[in-house]
Amino acid sequence: DLPPADLAIEAVFEDIEVKRTVFAALDAALPTNAILATNTSYLDVNRIADAVRDPSRFLGLHFFSPAHIMKLLEVVKGEATSAETLATTLRLAGRLKKIPVLAGVCDGFIGNRILTRYRQICDIMLIEGAMPWQIDAAMRDFGMAMGPYEVQDLSGLDIAYANRKRLGWKSKPDFRYVPIADRLVEETGRLGRKTGAGWYDYEAGKPSPSALVEEIIVAESARANVTRRIFDDQEIVARATMAMIEEGVRILEDGIAQTSSDIDLTLVSGYGFPRWRGGPMHYADRMGLAAVSRQINDYAATDPLSWGVPLMLSELVRTDGRLEQVGASQG
Repeated sequence: DLPPADLAIEAVFEDIEVKRTVFAALDAALPTNAILATNTSYLDVNRIADAVRDPSRFLGLHFFSPAHIMKLLEVVKGEATSAETLATTLRLAGRLKKIPVLAGVCDGFIGNRILTRYRQICDIMLIEGAMPWQIDAAMRDFGMAMGPYEVQDLSGLDIAYANRKRLGWKSKPDFRYVPIADRLVEETGRLGRKTGAGWYDYEAGKPSPSALVEEIIVAESARANVTRRIFDDQEIVARATMAMIEEGVRILEDGIAQTSSDIDLTLVSGYGFPRWRGGPMHYADRMGLAAVSRQINDYAATDPLSWGVPLMLSELVRTDGRLEQVGASQG
């Protein structure tokens, strides 16, 4: 019963088989020149495209919530996406008054890949001695619009939980798995604001530190034989931003982002990174890449499963280069 639309954007539940079923139906119902786009946040665009007859007219259009307000739009180019399809959707982004950023296919594309890494490192700080409200306050003071645990409570803990299960974090080799967030979901049913409790307790909608959450965190530290220690705000910010920078460099290495400025634009426009700091890649250049490399090496010395200096970063340090030059040469 669909009209002969020029473009269809799917935004159903993040399950690849559900999405493929929807696209098979769209492909059969719409004109053969209609562009088909998925709003997936993480899933493999190329695998979803297998459900359509002509994958050259298929791509990802990852809108950010709430879609009618947020300006960022990740335009995800599949391996078969045609230049015409890409050009058409980039022009559409302009008509929608969105800020389009071209991304390649990987888990989470640019923004959510960095967000996943950022949250992982914050969870490691939890098990080593920090508390969610302390991390949130430190990141807000740095300039983030919200802290990572406030954001999770707003979006729902079940979303990140489903992603961790999909990625197999619990049994992933050579990976430091922290079970705190999974325990919150599985044992307490705390899913954030929508259930009245998440990382925080909510009385009349106002967040306050949770004694139950603190109890689970401390218990997990003991179970992992981790001696908890004090984190100051400076160290929290340093570790969190280094995680974003390291992952951003790997995204450049993998060719997922075309330029370092595309990564910065994504984090500033879609994830609340402080605009006046220019984004994580610009922030790294201002710090000095040699200093960034040394800091990551220091973290890797005590936690090699979670940290490592990317080859691109080492090469830039050796040649006295900058991340902004990588983007310029690629562009």
